[in-house]
Amino acid sequence: MADSAPTFDEEFRFELRELLRWRRDVRHFKGDPVPRDILMECLRRAAEGPSVGNSQPWRFVLVDDPARRRALHDLFTEANSEALADYEGDQAENYARLKLQGLRDAPVQISVFADVGTAVGHGLGSRTMPEAKAYSVVSAIQILWLMLRAHGIGLGWLSILPPEKMASTLDMPAHLKFVGHLCIGYPKEDNDTPELVREGWQDRLPLEEFLFQR
Repeated sequence: MADSAPTFDEEFRFELRELLRWRRDVRHFKGDPVPRDILMECLRRAAEGPSVGNSQPWRFVLVDDPARRRALHDLFTEANSEALADYEGDQAENYARLKLQGLRDAPVQISVFADVGTAVGHGLGSRTMPEAKAYSVVSAIQILWLMLRAHGIGLGWLSILPPEKMASTLDMPAHLKFVGHLCIGYPKEDNDTPELVREGWQDRLPLEEFLFQR
């Protein structure tokens, strides 16, 4: 018989709101190591999250090898230079000033892929929307993000990498879809305001701009 469902009171809801408010994209890390038992526990909770058809398509790659980390840094440097070329004037200067990666500082790095062709789940829910498997992986990353934050650990999601080169760089099957590279560690500073807001890149917009009623 299943355990009865817990009751979440107002105190818990307040703490949850605080956790969500302090879950920031971290780019500046201390050198302190992240305890492996905490990291693995957070990954287990992420892998318990929902997925379309219960397909569990997430594939987490712990990147510990220094040579592979150097290869990722080279890929980032190339992609970042190409991205900078798309901006002009003050925006280009602002972009160049931002530290958009923690590849050199974050003690833990995880590349995340989606196995969009997995037979697990028997295609339920993904025959009409195959991209739902990648969305499931994004959901797992958000769970991981919040679990780490609850331990005082920061996560930065690095997307300035060439997706088509990631599987080969990490010696993973070519059919896997790259979702993102995660830099994980204790943040140098805690702030509840997104760095891109603090640096003047882009303000947060009100919900009313995104909410429609039909």
